[in-house]
Amino acid sequence: MIKQVPNVKFITRPEKEFVTVTSDAIFGDKNIVLFGLPGAFTPTCNDYHLPGYELNYDELKKLGVDEVYCLSVNDPFVMKAWAKSLDLKKVKMLPDANLEFTKAMDMIVDRSATGMGQRSKRYSMYVKNKVIDKIFIEQDGKFDVSDSNTMLSYLKSQK
Repeated sequence: MIKQVPNVKFITRPEKEFVTVTSDAIFGDKNIVLFGLPGAFTPTCNDYHLPGYELNYDELKKLGVDEVYCLSVNDPFVMKAWAKSLDLKKVKMLPDANLEFTKAMDMIVDRSATGMGQRSKRYSMYVKNKVIDKIFIEQDGKFDVSDSNTMLSYLKSQK
């Protein structure tokens, strides 16, 4: 298992220009919760996974988390539209359209049979200064351990 987050570049588009952000900028000298999921607008991701982290964002911050990121194998336009559709104010969207982070984390799942191609496994992790402190990886098709409540319980147990 990878112990440190891979050093990759993410291409984002927060406003009208593309912006490249590195893993170092996201994870360096910070406590980060990142959750990866198969795809924007998909039922479990849209209805439960992402909204749960938005709902529990303030509680995570109280437990020492600097930022919460949602990573998906979608492009920056889709991630921005998805955030807007859910009226997100807190969780930051992290597009991994080229699967650079997902591949380096060994989190690829093939969803070609359902027309989705290669996607990210569903997982969540707590990262302290680029080192993965804890990771919760779902069995394919499940949503049992990568939710915000599991992460909250883990962080509370560390206090």
